Amino acid sequence: MSAEKTSGGMLRVLHVLDSLAPGGLENGVVNVARRLHGRGFDIHAACLRFRGDFAERMPEPDKVVVLGKTGGFSIKAVRALRAQMRATGADLLHSHNLGTLIYAAAATLGGRALPIVHGEHGQLQPQDLTRKRLWQRRLFFPLCRQVHVVSASVRDNLRDLGLDPRRRILVTPNGVDSARFSPPEDKAAAKAALGLGAGDVVAGIVGRLVALKRHRLLFDALSLLAAEMPALRLLVVGDGGAERDELIAAMKQHPHAERIRWMGHQNELEHCYRAMDLLAAPSEIEGLSNAVLEAMSCAVPVLAHSACGNAEVIDPAVNGYLSDLRGAEDMASALRAALADPADLSKRGLAARRRVLERYSMEAMEDAYRRLYRGEC
Repeated sequence: MSAEKTSGGMLRVLHVLDSLAPGGLENGVVNVARRLHGRGFDIHAACLRFRGDFAERMPEPDKVVVLGKTGGFSIKAVRALRAQMRATGADLLHSHNLGTLIYAAAATLGGRALPIVHGEHGQLQPQDLTRKRLWQRRLFFPLCRQVHVVSASVRDNLRDLGLDPRRRILVTPNGVDSARFSPPEDKAAAKAALGLGAGDVVAGIVGRLVALKRHRLLFDALSLLAAEMPALRLLVVGDGGAERDELIAAMKQHPHAERIRWMGHQNELEHCYRAMDLLAAPSEIEGLSNAVLEAMSCAVPVLAHSACGNAEVIDPAVNGYLSDLRGAEDMASALRAALADPADLSKRGLAARRRVLERYSMEAMEDAYRRLYRGEC
C-alpha cells in the first residue's frame, strides 16, 4: 500500500534515529533529506537520545527533535515519538537499524497506525546475533511496509539468518555528490594543504573511532612497513566512538607517530580524500561505506576487505584492491603491492570514479528513495 500525500501535496516522512552524530548512516539520511525535502516530500527527524552535529546539515534543522531516551527501553520516548507523529502529520516513519525500529513499531502499534520503512545499514555484528535480537528482527520486520539495505551483501547476510523468508528486502545503494567529491586539480597542492609533502605516499582511513573500522590494523601495518617505505604516511579522519580515547593514545604512542596525521572530524571531507593516494577500508562487516564511494568519486582507489559489502563496488582487476585482511601482515602486504606502482594506482583511481558516476549518482539514489517512500518498489 502506498503512502498518501498530504493535502499540501507533500509526503511527510519522519526519520527515527538514535542521533544525527557524524557517521555513515547519518550521512546517508542527510543526503536523502537534502535531495527530497521540498520536492514532493517534507522531511522530519526524531532522535532517540541527542541531536548530533549532522542535525545542522538537515534541510531544516528545526525539524529535528530529541525524544529524551535514557537507559533501557523508554516509554517516555515512545510517547514523545507519538506526539511528534501527530505534530508533524507524518505519513510515513523511516527507522534505521533495530533499536529505532522497536520504537517506531511501539509508537504505531499503540497509537496512530503509520506505514514503516526500515533500513538496515550494515551486516549484523556479533552483538546482533543473540537469540533475543534475531527474534526481535523476526518479530518486527513483518510489521514494516518495506525493509531496505545499502548493499546486496547486507541483504544476503539477513537472508542467510532467515530474516527474509519472502525475499522482499530491497537494495537501495547510497549516492555520491560527484561534483563535490571530485579529483584534485593538483595532488601536490592537495597534500600541502594538509601539511603533507608532495613526495609523501598517503594511505587514509575515514570513519568513527570504533573497533569495527579496524584502525589498529593500519597502525600495525605502518610499523611493519616503516623501514622499507620511508615516504608512507597515514591520514586518519574521523572522531567519536567507543574506542576514541584508546585509538588517539595509540596514535600518539606509535613508534612512528610523526607519520600519522589525525584530522579529527571534518565537514569538508573532499579535501582529505584528494590528499590520499589510497583509502584503506579494512572493516569486515560494513554494508557499503559512504567513505569508499566518496574516495572513489575523488579518483582515489580503495583497498577493502574482500568479505564485506565494499567488495561490490570494487573490481580488483580494474578500480581498486581486495584482500582477506586478517592481520597486520596481510594489511602490510596489500599496502606494499598497491602502492608500488603509482601509474597503476592513478589508472585505478580514474576507473573508480567512472564506476561511481555510472552506478552511484545522487540522481539514482533520489529516484530509489522516491519510489521507496511512495510504495512503488
